[in-house]
Order: sequence, then C-alpha cells, then structure tokens
Amino acid sequence: MKKLFIFFLILVSLFIIHPQKALAHCPLCVAGAGVGLTLSRWVGVDDSITGLWMGAFLGAMSFWIYSSLVRKIKKTNLVWLKPLIYVLVFASTIWSFYKFNLVLRMGRMFGLDKLTFGIIAGGTAFYLVDEINNLVIRIKGKTFFPYQRIIVGLGSIFLLSFLDYYIIGYYI
Repeated sequence: MKKLFIFFLILVSLFIIHPQKALAHCPLCVAGAGVGLTLSRWVGVDDSITGLWMGAFLGAMSFWIYSSLVRKIKKTNLVWLKPLIYVLVFASTIWSFYKFNLVLRMGRMFGLDKLTFGIIAGGTAFYLVDEINNLVIRIKGKTFFPYQRIIVGLGSIFLLSFLDYYIIGYYI
C-alpha cells in the first residue's frame, strides 16, 4: 500500500513540476459539478441520486487525469492506466468518505449505504457509456451529432437518476 501511495504521489508531482497549458472549460465544469453536488446534499436530495452524479463527477475527473498523463508521458499503449486511475480515484474517494464520516448510514440499497451505492452505480454507468460511445465513434469514424460525448454521458446519468428516484426509491 505504501508503494502505491508513493507511485500516486509521484504522478501527482509530475503535474506540479511540469505544468501544461490551461484547459479553461474543464476545471470550470469540474468545479461547477463539485459545487452542485455539495448543494444537493445541503438541499436534501437523496444520497443515492447524489451518489450517481458524484460517480459521474469522479469518472470525469479520472478521465481528465488519464488524458493529462497520457499527454505528459507521450505513450499511446497505456490501456491499463485508464481503469487503474478510475479505480484509484473511486477507491480513495469512498475510503475518505468513510474515514471522515461523510456517509450517512440512514438507508441501504443492495447492502450498501445509499451514497456508496450511488457512487459505484454512477461510476460504472459513466465508464461503460463512455467506452460504448468510444467504440461507436471508432467503428463509424465520426460522431453522429455535435457534443455527442457530453449529451450521451449526461443523458445516461439523468436516466439513472430518474430510474433511481421513481423505481428503486419506491420499492426499497
């Protein structure tokens, strides 16, 4: 575990030592999503729905870290790195939520706390939708409409939120 922590620390320090040009829209979107998630808990949105959006937020952050690392390292055959970063981001987030008592243990879904279930379900859906979308774009050689990646990603999380609220919310 100590070696993994040191490896992750070295990767993070690469960004600090060798900064790259600013991608103005990405940090703004990520920060806006973080503020929205914080407000959703304050307003009283169910933890499972907040978790779905948090899973997508963490997924977007891990994709962002992956693409930045690939640009820094300048190797294209690092297919193992994308799922590794994805799992590390999710594991560290869920661990820190339990460590600092941010998970409310009021309700459970499928044996997990609602927030943890939402994070895992949202993150899994976000990853699978992104991979399917990449496959479709690779096969067809183009996107079908402008902003396809954003619309498909957000649409899947909207659909999951709807299903969570109306179906699972009434039966569990």
